[in-house]
Amino acid sequence: MDQPSAVDTLDIRRFLPHSGAMVLLDRLLDVGPEDLLAEVTIRPDSMFCDEHGVPGWVGIEYMAQAIAAYAGYTAQLRGEAVKIGFLLGTRRYEAGCHGFTVGSLLKIHVHRVLQADNGIGSFECRIHAGSEQLASATITVFQPADAAVFLEGSTE
Repeated sequence: MDQPSAVDTLDIRRFLPHSGAMVLLDRLLDVGPEDLLAEVTIRPDSMFCDEHGVPGWVGIEYMAQAIAAYAGYTAQLRGEAVKIGFLLGTRRYEAGCHGFTVGSLLKIHVHRVLQADNGIGSFECRIHAGSEQLASATITVFQPADAAVFLEGSTE
């Protein structure tokens, strides 16, 4: 990553608006000005896991949570609280596997490509197991200044 910081396997929960079982990632390994690297080990008790492992489509959520951790980390650097955001969509989600097998150690890398003043962001994302790339996507996200006001306005 470009100019990585010395993050020492921080608890990723500090930077996510998720809680409990909805936190799908295990660790924050590294973070830089435009990048974040997170990790998850697929276990039999992992969310969405069945007898075949975790389905490949869950990779989008792993990527989205890594983006959320990046947003939470950068917010805390600015002295702000972690806020919720929204996954708007994905382009070119390509998975080189049908799923992630139990025992797999996945590394999720997200790179910020764009961050507009209105809260729209775009990230290039990859999932690796060792040197093998298992999935990639471009993900678009939105983090409103005030999520409660945004959600109230969206129901009218």
